[in-house]
Amino acid sequence: MNLKRMLKRNARLLIVSFSMLFFFLSLTGISAAQETSLTELPNQPTVICQPGTTGANQDFCVAIPAQTTGGNLPGTEVSGPAGKTGSVFAPKTIDPELSVVPYSYAKLNLESFENAPLYGSAADAIAGTNPINVIPAGGIRYVSYVNRVDSGGGHYVQTKEGAWLRASPALIPTATLGRTFDTTPPNYFGWVFESCNPYREPNYNNGIDTTVWYNREEVLEVFEIVQNESSIWFKVGENQWMDRIHFRVARFNTTTPAGVLSDRWIELDLQEQVVMVYDKNELVYATMVATGMEPFYTQPGVFQIYEKKEVEDMTGAFEADKSDFYSLQDVPFALYHDQERAFHGAYWRAWYGFEQSHGCINMSIGDAHWLYNWANIGDYVYIHDPSGVTPTDPSYYGAGGA
Repeated sequence: MNLKRMLKRNARLLIVSFSMLFFFLSLTGISAAQETSLTELPNQPTVICQPGTTGANQDFCVAIPAQTTGGNLPGTEVSGPAGKTGSVFAPKTIDPELSVVPYSYAKLNLESFENAPLYGSAADAIAGTNPINVIPAGGIRYVSYVNRVDSGGGHYVQTKEGAWLRASPALIPTATLGRTFDTTPPNYFGWVFESCNPYREPNYNNGIDTTVWYNREEVLEVFEIVQNESSIWFKVGENQWMDRIHFRVARFNTTTPAGVLSDRWIELDLQEQVVMVYDKNELVYATMVATGMEPFYTQPGVFQIYEKKEVEDMTGAFEADKSDFYSLQDVPFALYHDQERAFHGAYWRAWYGFEQSHGCINMSIGDAHWLYNWANIGDYVYIHDPSGVTPTDPSYYGAGGA
């Protein structure tokens, strides 16, 4: 994997490391020695680059550039439903029971170059003798387990196939990001991508409102959108503006897209990392997701769901040296629409709103469950990137993966 791309990816992921670790531990009261958080990450810098910045730190920070939108000139308001008045914004959260799955997961805490030995018994696994097989080396490796034994400060689990290995039982995120709607909302809306104070004006020069604090994943109505040389700005309250770095917006459009031959479809905005669902040309649901990272982009186009799988194992590797190999057991609620690319639950992810996958659309378990229940075989999927960054030539794409 390209070193520069790997460092940027690790920097993005580190942002959530400590906050999510303490969040999970506070919920469960289980010590770090007993359980592993899904957000244990390499020790990398956590600098966020403002749009247009350069310098020595540029390769070691999360660079989110200012982007153009629909040909609007800097300083102009972006057209769309944002800015309407007289209606009520009434999003609903989804049923928390949708996040419950009958599986227990454990993470392999090994270096990416190490194979994971499998054993025929717990005693052999504890002793580290008589291995019967291995899980190949790779970056992300989780097993679904049915039994667990703790010994000498280590955790040993039995996979659903019967083999034993050393692995850390994982605390699975159960939070959902999706919102449902009885009718299409009057304005755009979105999610706080990173906790922050809002800016007083749509620029970086006039300071922040220190009396207001928005938490990550809060859902806010958008009353105005302005683009200028510094960023795209979203007005979320009186003298309260969020920039592109801190916010992801659902730019819904209830007009049937070209190529979609139905009044119900799923839309994926790759620029915003947002999925929107329409039924009878009304927005009924939206959530924040994680799609394919460079160079394993999620392919734009119009597709149809051709297979639903309630649960399945996923493995794959796409780098020439197989350094990105992943092995993920019992991945829930997969909706296949483009070769091996699918919408599915991602129990190994704790943060959404930026590209992380090998081409699939990763969702929280509860959100993937909601979409799985709603969708039918043959439903249309419309995927696009308003920024124009994602390649559109079909010859660029392989089969894709998780």
